[in-house]
Amino acid sequence: MDTALDGIKVLDLSRLAPGPYGSMLLADLGADVVMVEAAGGMGKASRLNLFGDPERQTAFDPLLRNKRSVGLNLKNDRGRDLFYRLADAADVVLEGFRPGVVKRLGIDYDTLAARNERLVYCSISGYGQTGPYAHRSGHDLNYIGVGGALAITGQAGGKPAIPLNLIADFAAGGLNAAFAICAALLHRERSGRGQYVDISMSDGVLSLMSAAVGIALTTGAPIHRGEFVLNGGAPWYDVYPTADGKWISIGAIEPAFYQSLCEVLNCQHWLGDQFDAAKFGAMAEHYRTQIAMKTRDEWDAIFADADVPAGPVLEMDELADSPQHLARDMFATLRHDQFGDVRQVGHGAKFSRTPAHVRTTGPTVGQHTDEVLAGLGLDAGAIAELRKAGAVG
Repeated sequence: MDTALDGIKVLDLSRLAPGPYGSMLLADLGADVVMVEAAGGMGKASRLNLFGDPERQTAFDPLLRNKRSVGLNLKNDRGRDLFYRLADAADVVLEGFRPGVVKRLGIDYDTLAARNERLVYCSISGYGQTGPYAHRSGHDLNYIGVGGALAITGQAGGKPAIPLNLIADFAAGGLNAAFAICAALLHRERSGRGQYVDISMSDGVLSLMSAAVGIALTTGAPIHRGEFVLNGGAPWYDVYPTADGKWISIGAIEPAFYQSLCEVLNCQHWLGDQFDAAKFGAMAEHYRTQIAMKTRDEWDAIFADADVPAGPVLEMDELADSPQHLARDMFATLRHDQFGDVRQVGHGAKFSRTPAHVRTTGPTVGQHTDEVLAGLGLDAGAIAELRKAGAVG
């Protein structure tokens, strides 16, 4: 069965989470993603070893799946020339270096676009290619701080809560980049020309904050952590511990859902007081007392029957066995020669005609160097000579 991005060739120069996640999404949709990595001791390592066993990490890391890997030394003239040849036939180049690095390497957009005007070139960085923060170092935590998300996350009166690196790295970075690349490819189909895409993770965070910032701009009153109805300020939009030490979420925003919640928790006397902040403390204490009497799954069934927007707060070790996730094909099983069955999270978007596919586990660094270079017309002898010269790995 066809996939949406069949025939699209992507050269991925990115490292860490944002770029690899974006190119994983493209690869799941059928793009031929070739990771251009520094193999064989050429410069900095291409990947962080976070788990002690690089082979196991490679097999289980979903950000590497469905891709090939070629080792090129971009500081070597011959290695750079090989990259140029690959870029001449590519549809997309994705990079995540600090601003200015690709220019120094001679692989920037202007250089490549002069050779291939149809090229879509996407740069992901913390603060974008322009502005006073452009050259500053940073990570997800810094970007969500600058983008406004960190200040409104956490308990009222407490310090900002640190979420996993989902907001800037994965949503504002990788997902945003994949979306922008697809939009640029669509435009190219109409115009015949590629373009440069500048993805700033702090910009992306601020974009995700559009509705929240819009409220602040409209009312003149900023949202504070733990005080707004959608970030912990309202008892009917919160999480509560259950009798078995687990948690359940409740999101009864609409009046009809709030009424159902009051009926289930035996507090109909508050039916007309949903937005009376003076009564929030008493409401929250009542909810906690009631919900502590039953297990999470018991409450999940009760709330579902009463049509209250609620759900279990699943722990990490529960996700893969969740009936909802299994029904939605949100886990895929791949076969690995060394590690056997490898389970990975599947692709989130469901297509009726061109579904995404999780096909292969991640490659080792430079695993496909010979294969990729053979595609440029190089024979085994020429590749061996390039390897000896330090141009490839």
